[in-house]
Amino acid sequence: MEFCDECGSMMKADNGIWECGSCGFTKPKGDADQYTLTEDQEASEIIESSEETSLPETDAICPECGNDRAYWYMQQIRSADESETRFFICTECEHKWREDDN
Repeated sequence: MEFCDECGSMMKADNGIWECGSCGFTKPKGDADQYTLTEDQEASEIIESSEETSLPETDAICPECGNDRAYWYMQQIRSADESETRFFICTECEHKWREDDN
C-alpha cells in the first residue's frame, strides 16, 4: 500500500506508476512491489505488498499448517452497517483465511 506524498491519500498502482486518485500526484512504482489481479477480484480487493510486510502480527492458529502466528488486517467487504471482516495470513506457509463476526 502506498500513500501520496502530496495529500496523504491512498495511491493506486497503474502501469508501473503509483497514481493518487485525489490530487493526481504520480511516482514510479518500485521493482519490489507486486500485486496480482484475478478475474474474481475487483480493484478494491487488491492488497499491495513487497518482500517485507508492514501488517501487524497476532496469535492465531493456521488451519493449514498449525502455526500459531499470523499477520492480520481488516476490510469492509459487506454493507456499511455490518462489521468489518478480519483477514489472516500465516507467517510460515502464507495461507490466507478470514474470520467474520457471526
